[in-house]
Amino acid sequence: MLSKGIRLEAFKNKISSKKIETIYKKLINNKSEVLNSLSKNYHYSFKKKNLSKYKRNKNFRIIGMGGSTLGSQAIYDFLNHKIKNNFLFIDNLKFSQKVEKKKYTNLVISKSGNTIETIVNANILIKNKDRNIFITEDKHSYLKLLANKLKAEIINHNNFIGGRYSVLSEVGMLPAELMGLDSNKFKQINSLIKNKRFENALLSNVAATLYYLKKKKFNSIIINYDEKSENLFKWYQQLVAESLGKKNNGILPIVSNMPRDNHSVMQLYLDGFKNNFFTFFYVKEKNSDRLINNNILALKNYLKNKDTNKILYAQKKATENVFKKKNIPFRSFEINKRDEKSLGELFCFFILETILIGKALKINPYDQPSVELIKKETKKILIS
Repeated sequence: MLSKGIRLEAFKNKISSKKIETIYKKLINNKSEVLNSLSKNYHYSFKKKNLSKYKRNKNFRIIGMGGSTLGSQAIYDFLNHKIKNNFLFIDNLKFSQKVEKKKYTNLVISKSGNTIETIVNANILIKNKDRNIFITEDKHSYLKLLANKLKAEIINHNNFIGGRYSVLSEVGMLPAELMGLDSNKFKQINSLIKNKRFENALLSNVAATLYYLKKKKFNSIIINYDEKSENLFKWYQQLVAESLGKKNNGILPIVSNMPRDNHSVMQLYLDGFKNNFFTFFYVKEKNSDRLINNNILALKNYLKNKDTNKILYAQKKATENVFKKKNIPFRSFEINKRDEKSLGELFCFFILETILIGKALKINPYDQPSVELIKKETKKILIS
């Protein structure tokens, strides 16, 4: 168990985690800005009471790239059953736009304030009738100037927290509040770091991952059985790839959505090359479609009285059993309740895990130097 709400069957390799424990203790004791953002002690640069004027609106657009939108999109999809307002996520360049008659509240998010795709999308999408909130660093930038021109509300983006680590800071929690969620319930790190079960699970998973990397297993494949978690793992994909892909190191996270991918890439996972390790992910659903017994032919009688959730779970357990027989390395998450607390625990676990792997590999998990090269080259081409 990872916690009461999350069951984690860890990797089977019994690797010593003493070295990782030392790094972990140092990380926790240093109280970095990133870790502080995961706690209830973090002070937002916005006041919750000031958001009430926006909560009456029904339609919201979040305009940003990468970590500026992925976290809030993961929250929106994972907890959609609790959210009444409509949110659109503009997270790539849009080459054509329909004329929108709706009135939107736009959340324009960019840490630097100079992200070119965000600038382009804001230019195309923002209309005079819209209300606008900008989340960006408190410094001179294009988006800061634009926000002032539009007389928009400006929320300061903490300059010590990079985009992919910002999900429990203003970047993810302001949208969560506008979704009608309780941002405090996401903040689980204070209790988690006091939980020995959580610590042991975290350290053993980090140790196992480092072992697989030494064995030239560089592909971390997510076997995802929850369609509402697809964007959670897009967030995870950026977190891991951008944090660890340096100095000829790295892990390539690949998201595989089940059961669809049983009929495409599963054959490769089972019998192909062996440089992969896997994470199974499943969320228990209280309500799912039940099969109509009268329409089931005798040939498939075992499907009677089953719902889609039971069938999905049976497929997950069957796949894990085959993986065990073939000695394919995997761990397995089962989420008992779809709520802010469980999602907050997952955010904390994956962030801590990624930072610890980076520090164990002696690389900086917080920067992304090579991505900046493309930004500079793009600007050079556009100017010429």
